[in-house]
Amino acid sequence: MQLFAPSPIALTAALLLASPLAAQEAPVDPATATANAALDAAPVFDGHNDVPNQLRARVANQINGFDFEDTTSTGEGHPQGSVMQTDLARLAEGKVGAQFWSVYVPSNPDEPEAVQQVIEQIDVTKRLIARYPDGLRFATTADQVERAMADGKVASLLGMEGGHSIGSSLAVLRQLYALGARYMTLTHNSNTPWADAATDNPKFDGLSEFGMDVVREMNRIGMLVDLSHVSEATMLDALDVAKAPVIFSHSGARAINGHPRNVPDSVLARLADNGGIVMVVALPGFLNEERRQWFAERSAEEARLKALFQGQPETVTAAMAEWDAASPEPATTIAHMADHIDHIRKIAGVESIGIGGDFDGMPSGPVGFEDVRGYPLLFAELARRGYSQVELEMIASRNALRVLRAAEAHAASVADMAPIETLITPSVMAK
Repeated sequence: MQLFAPSPIALTAALLLASPLAAQEAPVDPATATANAALDAAPVFDGHNDVPNQLRARVANQINGFDFEDTTSTGEGHPQGSVMQTDLARLAEGKVGAQFWSVYVPSNPDEPEAVQQVIEQIDVTKRLIARYPDGLRFATTADQVERAMADGKVASLLGMEGGHSIGSSLAVLRQLYALGARYMTLTHNSNTPWADAATDNPKFDGLSEFGMDVVREMNRIGMLVDLSHVSEATMLDALDVAKAPVIFSHSGARAINGHPRNVPDSVLARLADNGGIVMVVALPGFLNEERRQWFAERSAEEARLKALFQGQPETVTAAMAEWDAASPEPATTIAHMADHIDHIRKIAGVESIGIGGDFDGMPSGPVGFEDVRGYPLLFAELARRGYSQVELEMIASRNALRVLRAAEAHAASVADMAPIETLITPSVMAK
Protein backbone atom coordinates (compact mmCIF):
# COMPACT_ATOMS: atom_id res chain seq x y z
CA MET A 1 0.00 0.00 0.00
CA GLN A 2 1.33 3.41 -0.96
CA LEU A 3 1.67 6.04 1.80
CA PHE A 4 1.00 9.65 0.91
CA ALA A 5 3.17 12.30 2.61
CA PRO A 6 1.43 15.45 3.84
CA SER A 7 1.95 18.61 1.85
CA PRO A 8 4.50 21.16 3.17
CA ILE A 9 1.69 23.60 3.97
CA ALA A 10 -0.25 21.03 6.00
CA LEU A 11 2.91 19.93 7.82
CA THR A 12 3.76 23.52 8.74
CA ALA A 13 0.25 24.13 10.09
CA ALA A 14 0.39 20.96 12.20
CA LEU A 15 3.75 21.91 13.69
CA LEU A 16 2.51 25.39 14.57
CA LEU A 17 -0.54 24.00 16.33
CA ALA A 18 1.66 21.67 18.40
CA SER A 19 4.28 24.28 19.23
CA PRO A 20 4.67 25.97 22.62
CA LEU A 21 4.04 29.31 20.88
CA ALA A 22 0.56 28.19 19.86
CA ALA A 23 -0.16 27.00 23.39
CA GLN A 24 0.95 30.35 24.78
CA GLU A 25 -1.47 32.13 22.48
CA ALA A 26 -4.46 30.27 23.95
CA PRO A 27 -6.82 32.70 25.72
CA VAL A 28 -6.27 33.03 29.49
CA ASP A 29 -9.30 33.27 31.77
CA PRO A 30 -9.11 36.80 33.24
CA ALA A 31 -10.35 35.61 36.66
CA THR A 32 -7.66 32.94 36.82
CA ALA A 33 -5.02 35.46 35.81
CA THR A 34 -6.17 37.89 38.53
CA ALA A 35 -6.21 35.13 41.15
CA ASN A 36 -2.74 33.89 40.22
CA ALA A 37 -1.33 37.41 40.26
CA ALA A 38 -2.82 37.99 43.71
CA LEU A 39 -1.48 34.74 45.13
CA ASP A 40 1.95 35.32 43.62
CA ALA A 41 2.06 38.71 45.35
CA ALA A 42 0.44 37.52 48.60
CA PRO A 43 0.50 33.73 49.06
CA VAL A 44 -2.19 32.18 51.23
CA PHE A 45 -1.77 32.52 55.01
CA ASP A 46 -4.06 29.72 56.18
CA GLY A 47 -5.43 29.79 59.71
CA HIS A 48 -5.93 26.12 60.51
CA ASN A 49 -4.48 22.79 59.37
CA ASP A 50 -4.61 19.56 61.40
CA VAL A 51 -1.52 17.75 60.09
CA PRO A 52 -0.13 17.49 63.68
CA ASN A 53 -3.20 15.51 64.75
CA GLN A 54 -2.80 13.26 61.71
CA LEU A 55 0.77 12.56 62.83
CA ARG A 56 -0.49 11.58 66.27
CA ALA A 57 -3.36 9.44 64.98
CA ARG A 58 -1.55 7.73 62.10
CA VAL A 59 2.03 7.25 63.26
CA ALA A 60 1.90 8.02 67.01
CA ASN A 61 4.19 11.04 66.40
CA GLN A 62 6.96 8.73 65.13
CA ILE A 63 7.93 10.82 62.11
CA ASN A 64 11.57 9.92 61.39
CA GLY A 65 10.37 7.72 58.54
CA PHE A 66 7.40 9.87 57.55
CA ASP A 67 7.44 11.46 54.07
CA PHE A 68 5.85 14.91 54.09
CA GLU A 69 7.04 15.69 50.57
CA ASP A 70 4.22 13.52 49.22
CA THR A 71 1.45 12.05 51.41
CA THR A 72 -0.78 10.78 48.60
CA SER A 73 -0.05 7.15 49.52
CA THR A 74 -1.03 7.55 53.20
CA GLY A 75 -4.42 5.94 52.61
CA GLU A 76 -2.82 2.52 52.29
CA GLY A 77 -2.35 2.13 56.04
CA HIS A 78 -5.52 3.91 57.11
CA PRO A 79 -8.56 1.86 58.26
CA GLN A 80 -10.92 3.83 56.01
CA GLY A 81 -8.36 4.38 53.25
CA SER A 82 -8.27 8.09 54.06
CA VAL A 83 -5.46 9.98 52.34
CA MET A 84 -3.94 13.04 53.95
CA GLN A 85 -4.89 16.34 52.36
CA THR A 86 -1.59 18.16 52.86
CA ASP A 87 2.03 17.77 51.81
CA LEU A 88 4.82 20.01 50.58
CA ALA A 89 4.12 19.40 46.90
CA ARG A 90 0.44 20.23 47.21
CA LEU A 91 1.08 23.26 49.44
CA ALA A 92 3.24 24.66 46.64
CA GLU A 93 0.57 23.93 44.05
CA GLY A 94 -2.02 25.63 46.26
CA LYS A 95 0.19 28.72 46.62
CA VAL A 96 0.26 28.47 50.42
CA GLY A 97 2.92 30.74 51.90
CA ALA A 98 2.11 30.54 55.62
CA GLN A 99 0.29 28.01 57.75
CA PHE A 100 -0.97 27.88 61.32
CA TRP A 101 -0.48 24.21 62.24
CA SER A 102 -3.07 23.22 64.85
CA VAL A 103 -1.50 21.55 67.88
CA TYR A 104 -4.92 20.20 68.80
CA VAL A 105 -5.62 17.67 71.53
CA PRO A 106 -9.11 16.32 72.36
CA SER A 107 -11.22 17.99 75.04
CA ASN A 108 -10.19 16.35 78.28
CA PRO A 109 -11.46 16.88 81.86
CA ASP A 110 -8.03 15.62 82.96
CA GLU A 111 -6.32 18.94 82.36
CA PRO A 112 -2.76 17.87 83.31
CA GLU A 113 -3.00 15.15 80.65
CA ALA A 114 -4.18 17.74 78.10
CA VAL A 115 -1.19 19.94 78.96
CA GLN A 116 1.20 17.03 78.37
CA GLN A 117 -0.46 16.18 75.08
CA VAL A 118 -0.29 19.73 73.71
CA ILE A 119 3.41 19.88 74.54
CA GLU A 120 3.86 16.60 72.65
CA GLN A 121 2.03 18.12 69.67
CA ILE A 122 4.19 21.23 69.75
CA ASP A 123 7.23 18.97 69.81
CA VAL A 124 6.18 16.84 66.84
CA THR A 125 5.22 19.89 64.79
CA LYS A 126 8.55 21.58 65.45
CA ARG A 127 10.35 18.34 64.54
CA LEU A 128 8.39 18.12 61.27
CA ILE A 129 9.28 21.71 60.40
CA ALA A 130 12.95 21.08 61.20
CA ARG A 131 13.04 17.98 58.97
CA TYR A 132 12.05 19.98 55.89
CA PRO A 133 14.12 23.20 55.91
CA ASP A 134 13.83 23.55 52.14
CA GLY A 135 10.05 23.78 52.34
CA LEU A 136 9.10 24.89 55.85
CA ARG A 137 10.37 27.52 58.26
CA PHE A 138 9.30 28.02 61.86
CA ALA A 139 7.86 31.49 62.51
CA THR A 140 6.52 33.35 65.52
CA THR A 141 6.20 36.94 64.24
CA ALA A 142 4.70 38.73 61.26
CA ASP A 143 8.16 39.82 60.12
CA GLN A 144 9.36 36.21 60.18
CA VAL A 145 6.31 35.16 58.18
CA GLU A 146 7.05 37.74 55.50
CA ARG A 147 10.73 36.77 55.31
CA ALA A 148 9.87 33.09 54.97
CA MET A 149 7.39 33.85 52.20
CA ALA A 150 9.95 36.00 50.40
CA ASP A 151 12.41 33.09 50.58
CA GLY A 152 9.87 30.66 49.10
CA LYS A 153 9.26 28.76 52.36
CA VAL A 154 5.96 27.97 54.04
CA ALA A 155 6.08 30.05 57.22
CA SER A 156 4.98 27.62 59.93
CA LEU A 157 3.25 28.86 63.06
CA LEU A 158 1.63 27.02 65.96
CA GLY A 159 -2.00 27.44 67.02
CA MET A 160 -3.55 25.69 70.03
CA GLU A 161 -7.10 24.43 69.57
CA GLY A 162 -8.97 24.19 72.86
CA GLY A 163 -8.41 26.14 76.08
CA HIS A 164 -8.29 22.91 78.07
CA SER A 165 -4.68 22.73 76.85
CA ILE A 166 -3.57 25.32 79.45
CA GLY A 167 -4.94 23.40 82.41
CA SER A 168 -6.75 26.52 83.70
CA SER A 169 -3.36 28.08 84.40
CA LEU A 170 -2.09 31.42 83.13
CA ALA A 171 1.41 30.23 83.95
CA VAL A 172 0.98 27.33 81.52
CA LEU A 173 -0.47 29.74 78.96
CA ARG A 174 2.63 31.92 79.17
CA GLN A 175 4.99 28.96 78.87
CA LEU A 176 3.15 27.61 75.82
CA TYR A 177 3.54 31.04 74.24
CA ALA A 178 7.25 30.80 75.03
CA LEU A 179 7.31 27.47 73.17
CA GLY A 180 5.93 29.22 70.09
CA ALA A 181 2.12 29.00 70.26
CA ARG A 182 0.68 32.15 68.68
CA TYR A 183 -3.04 31.60 69.00
CA MET A 184 -5.39 29.65 71.23
CA THR A 185 -8.97 28.67 70.47
CA LEU A 186 -10.72 29.33 73.79
CA THR A 187 -12.73 26.08 73.60
CA HIS A 188 -13.13 23.11 71.35
CA ASN A 189 -16.44 21.24 71.09
CA SER A 190 -16.91 21.15 74.88
CA ASN A 191 -16.89 23.90 77.48
CA THR A 192 -13.66 24.60 79.33
CA PRO A 193 -13.88 25.29 83.08
CA TRP A 194 -14.00 29.00 82.15
CA ALA A 195 -15.65 29.41 78.73
CA ASP A 196 -18.74 28.19 76.88
CA ALA A 197 -18.38 26.31 73.61
CA ALA A 198 -20.70 26.64 70.62
CA THR A 199 -21.69 22.97 70.75
CA ASP A 200 -22.13 22.42 74.49
CA ASN A 201 -24.79 23.45 77.01
CA PRO A 202 -23.97 26.93 78.35
CA LYS A 203 -22.44 27.11 81.81
CA PHE A 204 -21.29 30.72 82.15
CA ASP A 205 -23.35 32.49 79.48
CA GLY A 206 -20.00 33.32 77.89
CA LEU A 207 -16.74 33.75 79.79
CA SER A 208 -16.19 33.35 83.52
CA GLU A 209 -14.12 35.97 85.36
CA PHE A 210 -11.08 33.74 84.91
CA GLY A 211 -11.94 33.38 81.22
CA MET A 212 -11.83 37.15 80.88
CA ASP A 213 -8.39 37.11 82.51
CA VAL A 214 -7.30 34.50 79.95
CA VAL A 215 -8.22 36.92 77.15
CA ARG A 216 -6.48 39.81 78.92
CA GLU A 217 -3.30 37.80 79.44
CA MET A 218 -3.30 36.56 75.84
CA ASN A 219 -3.51 40.18 74.72
CA ARG A 220 -0.72 41.16 77.12
CA ILE A 221 1.73 38.57 75.80
CA GLY A 222 0.73 38.90 72.13
CA MET A 223 -1.14 35.61 71.62
CA LEU A 224 -4.09 35.80 69.23
CA VAL A 225 -7.50 35.06 70.77
CA ASP A 226 -9.24 32.53 68.51
CA LEU A 227 -13.05 32.50 68.77
CA SER A 228 -13.77 29.56 66.47
CA HIS A 229 -15.67 26.87 68.42
CA VAL A 230 -16.98 29.25 71.13
CA SER A 231 -20.58 30.26 71.79
CA GLU A 232 -22.03 33.56 70.63
CA ALA A 233 -22.03 34.80 74.23
CA THR A 234 -18.35 33.90 74.57
CA MET A 235 -17.57 35.73 71.32
CA LEU A 236 -19.30 38.86 72.59
CA ASP A 237 -17.65 38.68 76.03
CA ALA A 238 -14.24 38.28 74.41
CA LEU A 239 -14.86 41.29 72.17
CA ASP A 240 -15.83 43.31 75.25
CA VAL A 241 -12.51 42.46 76.92
CA ALA A 242 -10.09 42.29 73.98
CA LYS A 243 -7.61 45.10 73.38
CA ALA A 244 -6.14 43.47 70.26
CA PRO A 245 -7.77 41.97 67.15
CA VAL A 246 -9.33 38.53 67.52
CA ILE A 247 -9.45 35.78 64.91
CA PHE A 248 -11.79 32.99 63.94
CA SER A 249 -9.23 30.50 62.65
CA HIS A 250 -11.74 28.29 60.81
CA SER A 251 -15.38 29.42 60.74
CA GLY A 252 -18.07 30.61 58.34
CA ALA A 253 -21.03 32.99 58.39
CA ARG A 254 -24.08 31.78 60.31
CA ALA A 255 -26.44 33.76 58.08
CA ILE A 256 -25.40 31.48 55.19
CA ASN A 257 -25.23 28.22 57.16
CA GLY A 258 -26.91 28.04 60.56
CA HIS A 259 -24.36 25.79 62.24
CA PRO A 260 -23.45 27.13 65.71
CA ARG A 261 -19.77 26.90 64.74
CA ASN A 262 -20.30 29.81 62.38
CA VAL A 263 -20.17 33.52 63.23
CA PRO A 264 -23.51 35.33 63.70
CA ASP A 265 -24.16 38.80 62.30
CA SER A 266 -24.24 40.20 65.85
CA VAL A 267 -20.53 39.43 66.06
CA LEU A 268 -19.65 40.27 62.45
CA ALA A 269 -21.11 43.72 62.99
CA ARG A 270 -18.54 44.35 65.75
CA LEU A 271 -15.57 42.77 64.03
CA ALA A 272 -14.45 45.79 62.01
CA ASP A 273 -14.17 47.92 65.16
CA ASN A 274 -12.04 45.22 66.78
CA GLY A 275 -9.89 44.78 63.65
CA GLY A 276 -10.24 41.00 63.70
CA ILE A 277 -10.82 38.47 60.92
CA VAL A 278 -12.91 35.42 60.10
CA MET A 279 -10.70 32.87 58.34
CA VAL A 280 -13.32 31.10 56.25
CA VAL A 281 -13.44 27.33 56.67
CA ALA A 282 -13.81 24.72 53.92
CA LEU A 283 -15.72 22.06 55.87
CA PRO A 284 -18.87 21.25 53.82
CA GLY A 285 -21.15 20.90 56.86
CA PHE A 286 -20.38 24.49 57.83
CA LEU A 287 -20.72 25.88 54.29
CA ASN A 288 -23.77 24.34 52.62
CA GLU A 289 -27.07 24.79 54.50
CA GLU A 290 -28.74 22.14 52.33
CA ARG A 291 -26.02 19.70 53.33
CA ARG A 292 -26.48 20.60 57.03
CA GLN A 293 -30.22 19.89 56.76
CA TRP A 294 -29.51 16.63 54.93
CA PHE A 295 -27.19 15.49 57.72
CA ALA A 296 -29.82 16.27 60.37
CA GLU A 297 -32.42 14.27 58.44
CA ARG A 298 -30.01 11.38 58.01
CA SER A 299 -29.17 11.36 61.73
CA ALA A 300 -32.87 11.38 62.60
CA GLU A 301 -33.56 8.48 60.25
CA GLU A 302 -30.71 6.47 61.72
CA ALA A 303 -31.98 7.11 65.26
CA ARG A 304 -35.50 6.08 64.20
CA LEU A 305 -34.25 2.83 62.68
CA LYS A 306 -32.16 1.98 65.73
CA ALA A 307 -35.20 2.50 67.95
CA LEU A 308 -37.36 0.31 65.70
CA PHE A 309 -34.81 -2.49 65.19
CA GLN A 310 -32.99 -2.77 68.49
CA GLY A 311 -30.42 -5.55 68.51
CA GLN A 312 -30.63 -5.84 64.70
CA PRO A 313 -27.65 -3.81 63.40
CA GLU A 314 -27.69 -5.57 60.04
CA THR A 315 -31.25 -4.43 59.42
CA VAL A 316 -30.36 -0.85 60.35
CA THR A 317 -27.30 -0.90 58.07
CA ALA A 318 -29.30 -2.23 55.13
CA ALA A 319 -32.09 0.31 55.64
CA MET A 320 -29.61 3.17 55.88
CA ALA A 321 -27.97 2.03 52.65
CA GLU A 322 -31.37 2.29 50.97
CA TRP A 323 -31.90 5.74 52.49
CA ASP A 324 -28.49 6.92 51.27
CA ALA A 325 -29.19 5.64 47.76
CA ALA A 326 -32.49 7.52 47.69
CA SER A 327 -31.17 10.66 49.38
CA PRO A 328 -27.57 11.33 48.31
CA GLU A 329 -25.53 13.96 50.10
CA PRO A 330 -25.94 17.39 48.43
CA ALA A 331 -22.75 18.51 46.72
CA THR A 332 -20.81 21.36 48.31
CA THR A 333 -18.75 23.47 45.96
CA ILE A 334 -16.27 26.32 46.01
CA ALA A 335 -19.21 28.62 45.30
CA HIS A 336 -20.61 27.85 48.77
CA MET A 337 -17.32 28.93 50.34
CA ALA A 338 -17.36 32.12 48.28
CA ASP A 339 -20.92 32.83 49.50
CA HIS A 340 -19.60 33.03 53.07
CA ILE A 341 -16.83 35.38 52.00
CA ASP A 342 -19.39 37.56 50.22
CA HIS A 343 -21.53 37.79 53.36
CA ILE A 344 -18.64 38.64 55.66
CA ARG A 345 -17.56 41.37 53.25
CA LYS A 346 -21.12 42.75 53.24
CA ILE A 347 -21.40 42.91 57.04
CA ALA A 348 -17.82 43.43 58.28
CA GLY A 349 -15.83 44.50 55.23
CA VAL A 350 -13.12 42.86 53.15
CA GLU A 351 -10.56 43.76 55.84
CA SER A 352 -12.26 41.18 58.09
CA ILE A 353 -11.73 38.13 55.85
CA GLY A 354 -9.05 35.43 55.81
CA ILE A 355 -8.86 31.73 54.95
CA GLY A 356 -8.75 28.79 57.40
CA GLY A 357 -9.25 25.60 55.43
CA ASP A 358 -9.29 22.99 58.26
CA PHE A 359 -7.57 20.50 55.97
CA ASP A 360 -6.66 17.17 57.53
CA GLY A 361 -9.30 17.91 60.15
CA MET A 362 -12.26 16.93 57.93
CA PRO A 363 -13.07 14.09 55.52
CA SER A 364 -12.89 16.38 52.47
CA GLY A 365 -13.30 19.95 51.38
CA PRO A 366 -15.81 21.07 48.71
CA VAL A 367 -15.74 19.79 45.15
CA GLY A 368 -12.61 21.27 43.57
CA PHE A 369 -11.23 22.10 47.00
CA GLU A 370 -10.67 18.61 48.34
CA ASP A 371 -7.13 19.33 49.52
CA VAL A 372 -4.68 22.23 49.84
CA ARG A 373 -4.26 22.50 46.07
CA GLY A 374 -7.64 24.21 45.75
CA TYR A 375 -6.88 27.77 46.86
CA PRO A 376 -6.24 29.18 43.35
CA LEU A 377 -9.66 27.93 42.22
CA LEU A 378 -11.33 29.64 45.19
CA PHE A 379 -9.59 32.93 44.41
CA ALA A 380 -10.54 32.64 40.75
CA GLU A 381 -14.18 32.25 41.83
CA LEU A 382 -13.86 35.39 43.95
CA ALA A 383 -12.30 37.25 41.01
CA ARG A 384 -15.27 36.23 38.85
CA ARG A 385 -17.51 37.76 41.53
CA GLY A 386 -15.77 41.09 41.13
CA TYR A 387 -13.08 41.03 43.81
CA SER A 388 -10.07 43.09 42.77
CA GLN A 389 -6.49 41.85 42.95
CA VAL A 390 -5.91 44.13 45.95
CA GLU A 391 -8.91 42.61 47.76
CA LEU A 392 -7.76 39.08 46.92
CA GLU A 393 -4.32 39.83 48.35
CA MET A 394 -5.95 41.09 51.55
CA ILE A 395 -8.02 37.92 51.90
CA ALA A 396 -5.09 35.64 51.03
CA SER A 397 -2.62 36.90 53.63
CA ARG A 398 -2.42 40.65 54.12
CA ASN A 399 -5.32 40.76 56.59
CA ALA A 400 -3.84 37.90 58.63
CA LEU A 401 -0.44 39.57 58.71
CA ARG A 402 -2.02 42.84 59.83
CA VAL A 403 -3.83 41.09 62.70
CA LEU A 404 -0.70 39.24 63.83
CA ARG A 405 1.30 42.46 63.70
CA ALA A 406 -1.40 44.33 65.67
CA ALA A 407 -1.29 41.70 68.43
CA GLU A 408 2.48 42.10 68.59
CA ALA A 409 2.16 45.90 68.71
CA HIS A 410 -0.34 45.77 71.57
CA ALA A 411 1.93 43.43 73.54
CA ALA A 412 4.84 45.81 72.99
CA SER A 413 2.72 48.74 74.17
CA VAL A 414 2.02 47.06 77.52
CA ALA A 415 5.45 45.49 78.00
CA ASP A 416 5.78 47.14 81.41
CA MET A 417 2.52 45.60 82.64
CA ALA A 418 2.96 42.83 85.21
CA PRO A 419 1.65 39.34 84.36
CA ILE A 420 -1.80 38.53 85.69
CA GLU A 421 -1.37 36.29 88.72
CA THR A 422 -3.81 33.63 89.87
CA LEU A 423 -3.75 31.66 93.09
CA ILE A 424 -2.25 28.19 93.13
CA THR A 425 -4.37 25.81 95.20
CA PRO A 426 -2.57 25.50 98.57
CA SER A 427 -2.92 21.71 98.59
CA VAL A 428 -0.79 21.54 95.47
CA MET A 429 2.10 23.08 97.38
CA ALA A 430 1.66 20.98 100.51
CA LYS A 431 4.33 18.44 101.39
